[in-house]
Amino acid sequence: MKIALAIAALLAPVVAQAAAHSTAPACRIPPSIAPEPMPAPDGPRRTGPTTGTTLAISWSPQFCRTHPADPWQCDGRLGHPGFVLHGLWADGLPGQWPQWCAAQVPSAETLRRNLCMTPSPRLLTHEWAKHGSCMAPTPEAYFAQARAAYSAVRLPDAVALSRKPGLTAGDLRRAFIRRNRGLTPASIRISASVGGWLQEVQLCADNAGRPEACMPQGMRDGDPLRIWRGE
Repeated sequence: MKIALAIAALLAPVVAQAAAHSTAPACRIPPSIAPEPMPAPDGPRRTGPTTGTTLAISWSPQFCRTHPADPWQCDGRLGHPGFVLHGLWADGLPGQWPQWCAAQVPSAETLRRNLCMTPSPRLLTHEWAKHGSCMAPTPEAYFAQARAAYSAVRLPDAVALSRKPGLTAGDLRRAFIRRNRGLTPASIRISASVGGWLQEVQLCADNAGRPEACMPQGMRDGDPLRIWRGE
């Protein structure tokens, strides 16, 4: 599938994977992990047309604030990540995005190799089963697409932003745009918990990889935003 590569080309004409995520702490991958069973579908199987993609990037400290006992992501065995990849999703017509296509079980080694991108074997397996199975023929191919798109994004320093008085969702949008040529305000959806704590940033693109408006829009530019630093 060419969509993820097109996104990568637009977001970062010169993709430098290490530099793109230079604000993230070092990740320590274990030498081996146990296999992960496939999840039960949480909805119907749909194989309709793809109209674009959403790259969902979560703010890990906020997740761990509310899920401190979560294994892998929050117990420190991989380090203490900042932004992490939730997943790369195929978009479709309203309410008809592709999901839960036929899927093989990913190997433990495939999951292990991607833990620094998405620090949860269970979440990796879920993202492949629900979304990736409709986007690529194998787990390895899907994670390669997701990794290409995610690695192309130059992440802003969310910890520094968290200290800005009067921080708004617009401040975070502009921080992403400054670091990623081609992004537009409308193509960046920001979601927060009750109380305005940052949960996730989603980047929306069409089938050619061009940024397009996210629907729904999510937080408005003037909405107050708070970022948990995990301190």
